[in-house]
Amino acid sequence: MDYRLGLTSLGTTLGLLGIIHSAWADRPLTVVYPPNGHETTAAQIFLIGSAPASGTVTVNGQAIARSPAGHFAPSFPLQLGDNTFTLRYGGQTVTLRVVRQPNEPPAPVGVAFGEGSLTPTVDIARMPGEVQCFEAIAPPRAQVSVSLAGQTIPLLPEINPTTLPPNAAVLTSQNQPLVITTHQRYRGCTALTSASVLVYGNNRMTGAVIARPEAPLSLGRPVYRLQLNGQTVQQEAPGQVELLTATNPPVIEVTAAAGTARSGPSTDFSRLTPLPQGTRAAVTGREGEWFRMDYGPWIRAREVRLVPNAPLPHTLIRSARARQVDGWTEMVFPLQVPVPITVTQGDRTFTLTLHNTTAQTDTIFLTDDPLIQRLDWQQISPTQVQYTFNLKTAQQWGYKLRYEGTSLILSLRHPPRLAPDNRRPLAGLRILVDPGHGGPEDMGARGPTGVPEKEVTLTVSRLLQRELEQRGATVILTREGDVDLGPNERAAMINAMAPDLALSIHYNALPDAGDAVNTAGVSTFWYNTQSHSLAMFLHNYLVERLGRPSDGVYWNNLALTRPTVAPAVLLELGFMINPVEFEWIIDPREQQRLAEAIAQGVVAWLQKSR
Repeated sequence: MDYRLGLTSLGTTLGLLGIIHSAWADRPLTVVYPPNGHETTAAQIFLIGSAPASGTVTVNGQAIARSPAGHFAPSFPLQLGDNTFTLRYGGQTVTLRVVRQPNEPPAPVGVAFGEGSLTPTVDIARMPGEVQCFEAIAPPRAQVSVSLAGQTIPLLPEINPTTLPPNAAVLTSQNQPLVITTHQRYRGCTALTSASVLVYGNNRMTGAVIARPEAPLSLGRPVYRLQLNGQTVQQEAPGQVELLTATNPPVIEVTAAAGTARSGPSTDFSRLTPLPQGTRAAVTGREGEWFRMDYGPWIRAREVRLVPNAPLPHTLIRSARARQVDGWTEMVFPLQVPVPITVTQGDRTFTLTLHNTTAQTDTIFLTDDPLIQRLDWQQISPTQVQYTFNLKTAQQWGYKLRYEGTSLILSLRHPPRLAPDNRRPLAGLRILVDPGHGGPEDMGARGPTGVPEKEVTLTVSRLLQRELEQRGATVILTREGDVDLGPNERAAMINAMAPDLALSIHYNALPDAGDAVNTAGVSTFWYNTQSHSLAMFLHNYLVERLGRPSDGVYWNNLALTRPTVAPAVLLELGFMINPVEFEWIIDPREQQRLAEAIAQGVVAWLQKSR
């Protein structure tokens, strides 16, 4: 239950929090994490909970350390399979079962391939002459090969094979490569050709035949062969391989408001510059539900449509013109077809690259501008034109990209106009504050007593709202109650409302392998270059002003850091799972000090950045 909802005065809020805090001292033995039956691949687990400060809590008969308030977060090693933890306090007992799963695929049993290891696992399509690699897990010292379209490719055993832990491992400084010990991986590559293929296959990219004479060639499913100790095993891969035609390849058009381009064919791969609606690109590959576009990145099929009988997207560009529109400079690039783009931001530069584009440019209109000092351009490759905006200030304030017909519109935001009022230094500024999490399903992290992150973020965000408004800002809250609001919905609010700054308020936790007792402090996350200065400044300001530990500044691809219309940062203001820091997090006086420090940090950053 969110005890703070519906309160209309700060005094009532602080008084009620004091009553709740006092009641926590009499709570019974409580374990809030992990849940019973929890499964993990981590080599250890922390147990987050609380009991009255007097007395002793034991785990499997061993007394554990607790904070002065009675909270605990000890870590214990996990063996593969079932692990049982019995916690006791006085006459109370809590028993938990935690299952550690292997983080590597299991080794094959006997003369067999590893389950699910044969590639491709989904249907794929590639260009003629493109190198394609095939992988399998098989017993050591086996002879492994794969046959496709009349060609046999030997697969070689990888020497000292390694794997990489998930991205979250960087949060616990455990992101080093891991040596694979449970199995042997084999790999071989070849250039795909149609020399031995006689039959055309249906176009499996759409489930129907495209209305064109150039259909993909079906190479069929690769057949793997394993030989060991006089035994031979053959098995087909799950996915089929097709060869796209190099003549008039299929063309796709982005239908999403902002198409998510990625470095590879799954959500595990990195996001690249989003593609405006209407962007067109030729298809040079397919993997399951993902298309590879002619300039390299991949995009999901549900974000695009196939354009029947469309020619290869390519455009000339002959001119460009700037115009000013209510706090923004818009740069209009007239094109013949909407082509893919990429963006790179520097300290005083904004670089836009148009792909599948050839310049015939002689004239660009750009008069004296509040933001742009000069625009330079060059043809950096036969198919890429690059525009570099040299800016008058190091700090950038936001940008937008869209297509109007076939013309690309780049909008660059001017610095905010602030009233010269020392008593209200944020007058004229619109700031969006996002209280993290919310609703019955999204509790966020939970402290040792069970207090959810969503309650604390809303309390601190309301306090921050008051502090920012006292300094003259107009403040927008993404939520004002305990409502369910997804990260993408919050990001959409930032893009739609285009505030001058966006601050997302959170409190932290750790992956299972972390050390909850010895990890504490403020951490700050940014994504777009324009947000780096704000993230770094606020982080250092809070650490120094409040005397808090620093957990560091991170570049991170988060929904609330991705918006481009304004500097946007996500603040993790402490660790809910740390037994000692939790007491600071829920202290009403410290919450007020924190809100004041964030607001004053925003003022100090603006004065430094303008």
